[in-house]
Amino acid sequence: MDCVITFRTRRDYRLYRSFIRSASKNLFVSGSSYELIKGIADFLLSRTDLRPKIGIICGSGLGSVATILDVKKEFSYSEIPHFPRSTVPGHAGKLLFGYMGNVAVMCMQGRVHFYEGYDLVKCVMPVRVMKLCGVTHIIMSNAAGGVNEKYNVGDIMIVKDHVNFLGLGGLNPLRGPNDDRWGPRFVALNKAYDQWMRKKAKELASQYQQQGSRTTFHEGVYAVVGGPNFETVAELRMLRKMGIDAVGMSTATEAIAAHHCGMTVFAFSLITNKCVLEYDVEEMPNHEEVIESGLKQESLVKDWVSSLVQAVGNQWLMHTEKGCNGLD
Repeated sequence: MDCVITFRTRRDYRLYRSFIRSASKNLFVSGSSYELIKGIADFLLSRTDLRPKIGIICGSGLGSVATILDVKKEFSYSEIPHFPRSTVPGHAGKLLFGYMGNVAVMCMQGRVHFYEGYDLVKCVMPVRVMKLCGVTHIIMSNAAGGVNEKYNVGDIMIVKDHVNFLGLGGLNPLRGPNDDRWGPRFVALNKAYDQWMRKKAKELASQYQQQGSRTTFHEGVYAVVGGPNFETVAELRMLRKMGIDAVGMSTATEAIAAHHCGMTVFAFSLITNKCVLEYDVEEMPNHEEVIESGLKQESLVKDWVSSLVQAVGNQWLMHTEKGCNGLD
């Protein structure tokens, strides 16, 4: 189905035409070009007055987080030039600008994955677009299989570290010529997931448990695999022996790109299935249970994420009033 793009002013139209012409001439039109991504950000910002500070990426079955947003502007991925389109059920494919409380937020209702046929540079393009739209802090969610035997369906795991199997195999979103406008050639990842945000998220989680919530929160290590097939028994046994707590098909590469360009990163996994580590078990993992698990926990997840956004916003405001440039 063809997409019709409308323009409010002649200036918007000229900006769009200039952007398309420059992008078509660029060698790295796949998504790594700074000019290409700046063009996308300019296109979005020219159509909304909102300037976001926090970005949110909603994973499989977790798109309902966007429903607590006071939406001021909505874009379908298909109407954004050169923006990748999500093809997976449970990913609405919408980019939202709005407010959570008094905090300006940019929210991806659905992401794109390596297994959909996109290269990793294209998969992390939305993260870089967020950066050039003004986002300083990013919150990423995903649906994951519980590798840790103590994890149950419905549990939430705060990501403290990851194992990037795609990267270990040579597939990395930073591969290729480095543009210093994004960040340095070699980037350290020992502090990829922000300690302050993890601490605050755990404090908020403990409040739910004190109020009688049955949801168990953990902090653990997330592993990313290419997908789209679910892991074999042998692969899962290997992951458990390696100290992996949860496994999925996203997030780590986005975290790398976000950290590379100076964003503060927080991620969490909703455990949507217990991984099968025995050969004689009849149970089979499937995407439908992933979406179903997300729906069951949507109320708590929405409230928890909203509280975290407010905490980050308050911290940012406090630093700004003290004369600091955002959060440390």
